[in-house]
Amino acid sequence: MRDDSFIDKLVVDSGIPGGVLAVTHAGKPHFMRAFGTFTRADDAPRVAPETVFDLASVTKVVATTAMPMILFDRGKFHLHQPVVQVVPEFADEFPDDSRRARVTLSMLLAHSSGLPAHERYFERCDTRDELLRAVMQTPLAADPLSRAEYSDIGFIILGVALERLAGEPLDAFCQREIFAPLGMRRTCFNPPAELRPHIPPTRDDKYFRHRVIQGEVNDENAYVLGGVAAHAGLFAPAEDVARFALCMLRGGAPIIRPETVRLFAQRESIPAGSTRALGWDTPSPPSQSGKYFSPGSFGHLGYTGTSLWIDPVRDVSITLLTNRTWPDAQSQAIKQVRPALHDAMMESLFPGIR
Repeated sequence: MRDDSFIDKLVVDSGIPGGVLAVTHAGKPHFMRAFGTFTRADDAPRVAPETVFDLASVTKVVATTAMPMILFDRGKFHLHQPVVQVVPEFADEFPDDSRRARVTLSMLLAHSSGLPAHERYFERCDTRDELLRAVMQTPLAADPLSRAEYSDIGFIILGVALERLAGEPLDAFCQREIFAPLGMRRTCFNPPAELRPHIPPTRDDKYFRHRVIQGEVNDENAYVLGGVAAHAGLFAPAEDVARFALCMLRGGAPIIRPETVRLFAQRESIPAGSTRALGWDTPSPPSQSGKYFSPGSFGHLGYTGTSLWIDPVRDVSITLLTNRTWPDAQSQAIKQVRPALHDAMMESLFPGIR
């Protein structure tokens, strides 16, 4: 891109403190730009290309969708397997609700299980075990497959199932089977103490933890879960997320089979109108992917101001990592910034694109 100064202006005007934009094209890194500062204070450190960010719900694809892809390739489960076969306690509190036995692992991935979106478990749970017990006791809000409702709760349950299928914790599996093979050297759950000052803060928390949240997971439920959760908790620099995107653009090589990537990235046809694939989202106005990602594209957003979008038709990926939630998550400007940046990068790569 010949003139990327518009990125700084867009960020300054939006109130987002800072971030990193990374683009891959034709099988290799194409563009990376760090912008802004950790906070809006005059003496705040500048964001650098290697700065690590809280990925928030981008965790759901980089960790918690890649992990079941690998397990699926190894024959550890089938997509229509009932959750209760792996997590029996999912039905224990609801002996009269036969719907829970119909919820499958694929429904958790596609957000079509009937579980509600979110609950503030952290307000009444002090430990991981307490929170997981509360999650399992959450009633369905709708019949399975009757609607698509994005659900953190469903992904927390999915994480429990995946750990049992793998026979080990989520973070250990992901480190060995995903991050290490792809060279994602700075990607981790629970960043070590020495790294935390070099991670932009996400919130000045005056409600729950009563401190600045820096280098620890922003999501409160994930915090009570010990920082390792299927719905949030992963930290990474843009370069590492771009490495993961290149893996997906290579058809999953060297960690996942191409047919499995295609299967998981295909938009679900049931329930009608869903934009969800298995773990992934697909382009739509709410997805904030912009005007130019092809219909076969897939990606995901994160609450802290992060996103990853992948277009296998054009062989492009765009990673945007920010800490837009600083200091209090009130700004919603990221909803305009994301598609504007995506569109500008696509227009730069493909002049005359329509």
